[in-house]
Amino acid sequence: MKKLTENDVTPEEIFYQRRKIIQAMGLSVAASALPNLSFAEQKTSLAALNFTKAQPSDLILTPENKVTGYNNFYEFGVDKGSPAQYAKSLKVDPWKVEIGGEVENPYTLGYEDLFTTFPLEERIYRFRCVEAWSMVVPWIGFELSKLIAKAKPTSKAKYVVFHTLYDPEQMPGQKNRLFGGGIDYPYTEGLTIAEAMNPLTLMSVGLYGKALPNQNGAPIRLVVPWKYGFKSIKSIVKITLSEKRPRTTWESLAPNEYGFYANVNPHVDHPRWSQASERVIGGGGLLSVKRQPTLMFNGYENEVAHLYKDLDLKVNF
Repeated sequence: MKKLTENDVTPEEIFYQRRKIIQAMGLSVAASALPNLSFAEQKTSLAALNFTKAQPSDLILTPENKVTGYNNFYEFGVDKGSPAQYAKSLKVDPWKVEIGGEVENPYTLGYEDLFTTFPLEERIYRFRCVEAWSMVVPWIGFELSKLIAKAKPTSKAKYVVFHTLYDPEQMPGQKNRLFGGGIDYPYTEGLTIAEAMNPLTLMSVGLYGKALPNQNGAPIRLVVPWKYGFKSIKSIVKITLSEKRPRTTWESLAPNEYGFYANVNPHVDHPRWSQASERVIGGGGLLSVKRQPTLMFNGYENEVAHLYKDLDLKVNF
């Protein structure tokens, strides 16, 4: 796996092509120290999580303000700055994530459970959007495989299906079809069971040492670093193990443009633009732009290529 250096995190240019179709501070905060605040308020007010830090490396992070201020979350509008503007009022506590389907032990995680059921660790991953821009993000979370193992999948579990919260009163993009990009909500995504069980696949509850901001998918989101960003579904409320492959949101909207697998692949272009290179979001201004070559599987080929050894990746894009 190729490591990134400081030169890999370079300036930003707004890149809107897809919308045309529609550190760590290391603080440990005990609940008793803040008796008047809820668990969620403690997380967001002091913004501290207990987690195992990533091993030292030469990965240099995208500036935090770019990760929290430049993103796609169509439930809060199609512009890159809209999620930060409109997601502030999203209520994340209380929260429930239901895990069920083809499992022997269905269960539900509440808000506090997301931070305490499984040990949290930091993972510094490349993040590649299908729109051909990229970042480097220090996610905090736990492996999805641990959540699945706790549910005890049956032999019929071939896929893992995810659903975002459906609440049009809190999510204006779900209420206004134009504002929300013409998507049918709730947002739905899916992985094969093998993809879901891969050690790289993360359930993230934080970044930069803090609980996830609302605009980045609070309180819990999926992170699949070798796939395009739209696979990493945000604000998850339901996870279902299924025998049948799901019809995912973008696949349903434009199946010729957004396939089920959505693996980062410089050799398979989007119908309306090349995927051979990418713009790296960094600390510069809008007109300061640098491209870098796109890496196969976003640089994680050694870890995940075996999952697709018998699959034609041009057909199964």
